[in-house]
Amino acid sequence: MTALDDHSVITDPATRGSGQPYDYVRCELVEPDWRRFPGWRDVTEAQWRDAQWQRAHCVKNPTQLRGVVGDLLTEDFYTDLAADQANLATMSMLIPPQMLNTMAPDAPTTPAAFTAAFLADPIRNYMLPVATDRDPTWPSHPHSARDSLHEAEMWVVEGLTHRYPTKVLAELLSTCPQYCGHCTRMDLVGNSTPQVDKHRLTLKPVDRQERMIDYLRATPGVRDVVVSGGDVANVPWKQLESFLMRLLDIPTVRDIRLATKAFAALPQHWLQPTVVEGLERVARTARRRGVNLAIHTHVNHAQTLTPLVAEATRTALEIGVRDVRNQGVLMRGVNATPEALLDLCFALQGEANILPYYFYMCDMIPNAEHWRVAVWEAQQLQHAIMGYLPGYATPRIICDVPYVGKRWVHQLAEYDRDLGVSYWTKNYRAGTERLEDADVLDRRYPYYDPISTLPESGRRRWADNPL
Repeated sequence: MTALDDHSVITDPATRGSGQPYDYVRCELVEPDWRRFPGWRDVTEAQWRDAQWQRAHCVKNPTQLRGVVGDLLTEDFYTDLAADQANLATMSMLIPPQMLNTMAPDAPTTPAAFTAAFLADPIRNYMLPVATDRDPTWPSHPHSARDSLHEAEMWVVEGLTHRYPTKVLAELLSTCPQYCGHCTRMDLVGNSTPQVDKHRLTLKPVDRQERMIDYLRATPGVRDVVVSGGDVANVPWKQLESFLMRLLDIPTVRDIRLATKAFAALPQHWLQPTVVEGLERVARTARRRGVNLAIHTHVNHAQTLTPLVAEATRTALEIGVRDVRNQGVLMRGVNATPEALLDLCFALQGEANILPYYFYMCDMIPNAEHWRVAVWEAQQLQHAIMGYLPGYATPRIICDVPYVGKRWVHQLAEYDRDLGVSYWTKNYRAGTERLEDADVLDRRYPYYDPISTLPESGRRRWADNPL
């Protein structure tokens, strides 16, 4: 039994002794034994720590999954997975060994018991969805969209979203070392699936980056650049370092954030000597020029955190990166309980030295309704986690409202609980919004709860006459 399992037992309501809704018990991180999988029985520790081995052995299809787990998964699971891949999945399969190894780490080794544990596993839930996970009645909300946040509408040059007055998002590429089932950029990122013919970036990377730099030099009101994709771990290091150094040459850029889920899903990448040495050069330059350099990663469950993730964090901080912060996604079946969120936050802050920062409500993309929670549920979760963590390490739960941006879940202006429609306002124009649109700051922008969370009267109204 791992330390995380010990925690889950101790915090079970039936065994709590303090009378508190949640009991904190320190749990040290563990690296699950990858040799429990038949396909990795002979993998050495040196191979496991090698980033290239990890990339070369990513699981990309059911056949490769079967090659790793052998007969531990039943045929019913593969049938369920194949149905999802053929009919529902918006992201293609790509799972690094590091991440697959954190799924069902203590499952029994009989096929039926292992399959049951694997299906119940929170990381499997969002990295390897199966058809029976999806909402059978409303797999997609009527208002779901491929680019649910309308980021491409706010491109000032290809891949550069100017959504906030002082901040931009630079999408350097459209690939990741791993693909999450709930990806908010599912219209652009990854390989096409039977359901989604992905959009493509058209410019060569060097030309796209040149145009981004030119725009930022000409737009001194932008002080904060999130460098993302895709995932910056897939940008060749020399190319990424060159781009970051050019950002650091722009005197009005004061914050740079590197967005990478691979920090947790493929920490081996961030421990490679060439990457560490290059990141140290960037951090040293940022510090000399007074620019805040941070890494933003994406961890959704405490099981993801292992000693290798903590080592990557420690290394980044030691070489001069100011902060490593976590931006998780709030998802039913993964972390949408106070216990799961607090377990994760304590593991992040106390064991991996990663600052809990945001939990976003899962965006309104197609076939994501089984993951999404209602605004009122998010509000309850925010209330439930208050008071346990240090204030600076208490994450904010965020609703990313289309055309508005990030809003704390209590900031809504109006809420129709029966129909599950909340209304939000904004206090700034996007960089692409025209001055002649005089109503931008007075308009109310809707956001929609999953229909499955509505009372019967609301569900009936949606079924009879979708808004």
